[in-house]
Amino acid sequence: MTELLVIGYDSADTAEAARADLFKLSRDYYADIGDAVVATADDKGRIRLNQVVTPWVVGSATGSFWGLLIGLLFLHPLLGVVAGAAAGAVSGALSDFGIRDDFMKDVARVLKPGHAALFVLARTVSTDRIVEQLANHGGEVLRTNLSHADEEKLHEAFEAARKHAVAA
Repeated sequence: MTELLVIGYDSADTAEAARADLFKLSRDYYADIGDAVVATADDKGRIRLNQVVTPWVVGSATGSFWGLLIGLLFLHPLLGVVAGAAAGAVSGALSDFGIRDDFMKDVARVLKPGHAALFVLARTVSTDRIVEQLANHGGEVLRTNLSHADEEKLHEAFEAARKHAVAA
């Protein structure tokens, strides 16, 4: 089982410091991380993703996965990757795959203009340790569970939406 953690911070620097600590936890085998990305919202609310090459990244689709997931959490796809009916289909898929509407609203509340959030996909067995180790950075922690099947279905839905957007 995978858990999506979103930890909201007052600044990008704090989110980046937390991600650096997350690297250490993973490197020392204290946490089983699938991937992590820092999202920042500028003063106008535009969201940017700051990804780095990590030992967790398993393929080139990872960037589009984060872009689509975070974009859909805010109900507006990033970079025009998904439009129209495809956005509605994938947005509906989020709730079908265990990402509740109230979680999406909480994420939008945490990542407000001028703030940042660390998004982490981690095996559920290690998330308590992650939250404990990153507590010294402060921030507000949001969590939701995804089964392996749900995570795979999300990847498939995002890929289908991406192909639909490219064809349009």
